[in-house]
This record gives sequence, C-alpha cells and structure tokens, in this order.
Amino acid sequence: MCIALSSTGLKVDQQYPIPVQFRGFEVGTYYADLLVNDLVILELKAARNVDRAHEAQLLHYLRATDSEVGLLLNFGDRPQFKRLLYDNNNKKIRGNPCESAAN
Repeated sequence: MCIALSSTGLKVDQQYPIPVQFRGFEVGTYYADLLVNDLVILELKAARNVDRAHEAQLLHYLRATDSEVGLLLNFGDRPQFKRLLYDNNNKKIRGNPCESAAN
C-alpha cells in the first residue's frame, strides 16, 4: 500500500506515532498504520469482517490527532472499506468558513 500511494506522489508515513494523553500527561503511544499527506489516517486490516473494535481504534486515532478523515481498509475474505470522520472544532487544521464567505 505504501509503495502504491508513494508512486502517485503522495507523502506516506508508516507506523505513525500518536501520543496518548490522560489529564495532560502522556501515558503511551498509538501507532497508526499509515498517515497520508499529514491528513488522512489509513488503518489496514486482514480480518473476516470490519469489526466495531476496528472502527473504535481508528476513531481514537482521529481524536488524538489533527486528522479528521480516516480510512479503514480490510483485505480479508472480501475487500471492505469504511471512511470515518471526526469533526472537532479544536483541531488546528480547521479554518473559519465565515472568513472566506464574507469576502
């Protein structure tokens, strides 16, 4: 997957570390499978089906980062994918849509 994405000119980071915070203290680290262009988290699985635990894992990654879009790709018995969004007004990448609309 990394080779295919990189060959199209995308920036791909493998096993991207995501610090885990609890009450302002770093208590551990998550590792996202792939981070594409510093924006989209890809979580890769090879399971029989996409499970709610897989979705929860990706949502935790989205909550802990500035990324708002995650893709869960399952290469199990039959290929599956889910796109998950975590919209958070506190994220740094969020702009103010009213500014551009007012101009």
